[in-house]
Amino acid sequence: MKPTLLILAAGMGSRYGGLKQLDGIGPNGETIMDYSVFDAVRGGFGRVVFVIRRDFEADFRRKVLSRYERHVAVETVFQSPDSLPEGFVCPKERTKPWGTNHAVMMGREVIGEPFAVINADDFYGRDSFAVLGKELAGLEGGENRYCMVGFRVGNTLSESGSVARGVCEVDGRGYLTSVVERTAIARVDGRICFGNERGETVFLEENTPVSMNMWGFTPDYFAHSEAYFRTFLRAGINDPKREYFIPLMVNELTTTGKATVKVLDTASKWFGVTYREDRPGVVEKIRALVDGGAYPPALF
Repeated sequence: MKPTLLILAAGMGSRYGGLKQLDGIGPNGETIMDYSVFDAVRGGFGRVVFVIRRDFEADFRRKVLSRYERHVAVETVFQSPDSLPEGFVCPKERTKPWGTNHAVMMGREVIGEPFAVINADDFYGRDSFAVLGKELAGLEGGENRYCMVGFRVGNTLSESGSVARGVCEVDGRGYLTSVVERTAIARVDGRICFGNERGETVFLEENTPVSMNMWGFTPDYFAHSEAYFRTFLRAGINDPKREYFIPLMVNELTTTGKATVKVLDTASKWFGVTYREDRPGVVEKIRALVDGGAYPPALF
């Protein structure tokens, strides 16, 4: 069975100022998601599942899903703050969902094969999907052996401001030992750096692997996620800003030895619309890829 692609598309782009998942940036109004789906299909994925919010379902189906009807099987699942395990009640103060790993959990009823997880508003590139699709194809029937695409940090920066990235540590066999979210990563005087919790400047090598939320899992990940989500909720269900992120779950599994995560290298250059000022540059990069023959002028 071919692997499935799970796209996290429920969030609003607060810094960008709008629902950037539906923003057309290609020559024929293609969204960043369109390019991800196109690359996934040619990378060996057989189905796409979108995590969205019910309040923009109609708009999403009309503007996005209608593009794929004759090209790939698609499904939607819905994320909301009250999607909680039995025995837990969503606090009234909670107005937003519980983070990226909560979004992943929404796919548990429809996914029974190895699957990849990506953000809706990130452009990952053809090579990254090919590398991930090949790895997932070999995990059919396996358990507790996951993977992630480790982008080279120098290929993931924004020209419009600093970025947050999951900086990865990898052992000698190429497996993840930790991923730590670092904020305010930027290129300063030609060197990539960020400030740590002690106020010190930490420099990163160009090829340091970082997580761009491009993960590969087997279906047993859902059971791990639900079990740990209960622990997460018991520790702070009343904190309205607390979020259940994928790296939190992954770190728990790797540090306890319950699972391994293979880090897959890619030369793909990430880009995305983190800030509204990024949009013209993204449009220009897409146009250059189309003009260079990497993508057809009309994807679907």
